[in-house]
Amino acid sequence: MVKIKVLLADDQELILESLHIVLSMEEDLEIVGLAKNGEEALKGCEQFKPDIVLMDVNMPVMDGVAATALIKERMPATKVIMLTSYKEVEYVLAALSHGAEGYLLKAIHPRDLAAGIRVVQAGGTLITQEMASKMIKSMNNGPATISNEYGLSAREIEVLHKLASGLRNQDIAEALFLSEGTVKNYISTIYSKLNVRGRREAIRKARDSGFMDH
Repeated sequence: MVKIKVLLADDQELILESLHIVLSMEEDLEIVGLAKNGEEALKGCEQFKPDIVLMDVNMPVMDGVAATALIKERMPATKVIMLTSYKEVEYVLAALSHGAEGYLLKAIHPRDLAAGIRVVQAGGTLITQEMASKMIKSMNNGPATISNEYGLSAREIEVLHKLASGLRNQDIAEALFLSEGTVKNYISTIYSKLNVRGRREAIRKARDSGFMDH
């Protein structure tokens, strides 16, 4: 069995140790490193080449969002799951915009935490319905100008709507009867046309231009 290599980053010793103990009990997971801040997480990724990083949001020296941005820039294949103790949309959206694969609440049951790691390792994304609805709600304002202003096609608008709903690429592909590769191409084109680097910026631009009423 090829184990999933996991690096844990949290500034609270108790949480770090608890996660370490709980996840080490899973046969298919291997904890390769522990970090107490974003800087240590970045160094750990360079040293241990983990498949997945469980990244706390608020940490000293360098926070989880900044660390995620650097990890994704230098090691794009490393997948990052944000760990948060509260449902702060902005932090999670910031991390998603830098390429994080999703987030989990610290209060989650250990079994669900391990399941979340497996979902992400298999290419999935972790965004709850609650997060998706908050994202949609924040966009339902104003006139529909974005499609004309940025030259998005009707299909690209559909993909952006699905993206904003928190759907995984695979789900978007199934919903729109496209291949996953085609969906990825559409998303790249959308980012390029909107001149943004990720989901958060794309969603913010969509909200500011009010095109989600389109």
